[in-house]
Amino acid sequence: DVEKIASMVDFVFCAVDMKKDEIRALEEKYAKAECPVVSNNSAHRHTPDVPMVIPEVNPEHIEIIASQRKRLGTKRGFIAVKPNCSIQSYTPAIFALKEFGPKLVVATTYQAISGAGKTFKDWPEMVGNIIPFIGGEEEKSEKEPLRLWGYVDDEKKQIVPAESPVITCQCIRVPVLNGHTAAVFVKFKKNPTKEQLIEALEKFSGVPQELGLPSAPKQFIRYCEEDNRPQVALDVDYEHGMGINVGRLREDTVYDWKFVGLSHNTVRGAAGGAVLCAELLKAQGYITKK
Repeated sequence: DVEKIASMVDFVFCAVDMKKDEIRALEEKYAKAECPVVSNNSAHRHTPDVPMVIPEVNPEHIEIIASQRKRLGTKRGFIAVKPNCSIQSYTPAIFALKEFGPKLVVATTYQAISGAGKTFKDWPEMVGNIIPFIGGEEEKSEKEPLRLWGYVDDEKKQIVPAESPVITCQCIRVPVLNGHTAAVFVKFKKNPTKEQLIEALEKFSGVPQELGLPSAPKQFIRYCEEDNRPQVALDVDYEHGMGINVGRLREDTVYDWKFVGLSHNTVRGAAGGAVLCAELLKAQGYITKK
């Protein structure tokens, strides 16, 4: 009941279990009914004029909404999406280190079962098990960060993905309920010290912190000094699940540096990330009261 619901609310969140073409059509139907959509789905993540946003990383991509509204013929309506949950365990950290010129990234993600919408009760074969395949996840993990690091082309009215760093990933399902962990190797153009890298990670913040948005973590990225951190059991709820944990930063013999990242896949990576995106859209005047 798109028309009925759109008439009752100022905007909608979308997280539906449907085919991608059906999701695209549904979200566009809401947008054309002048009801903004903040989506947790992947269907529009590569639509050229739909912003895919981690609010601390690429808030400027929201500007593309003006072009999207022209295409859709809307005044209020638009679609904005958040990226895949697993990339948030390493993408913000790589972005925080951009001053050192990351040029090659190898990441292996160890992903919780809640990322598949499961619990141990309804997925008993995951108990004490690892499955080295998550359909479509590696392609998302390699391409979505580059779109986040891209730029808005005003002439072409689209977001142009970055060409670097080159990213290659493996994605593995592990017997953890909540929390995606990533083992990451990075080669840089420059030669930073460990102290410089940690300082860049810990001081990194963005527009959500500047604006004091309700769901924004006060410190977005925390560096854990202990050799055995970050751990899901100890660290996944950092900043109410909206912060990123990084640890085990050390020099590598093949690449330059390596580290371990951890994010809460259903908070920062899903619902919480969508809420923060909506808060940013409201603060910048894109979502308004009818």
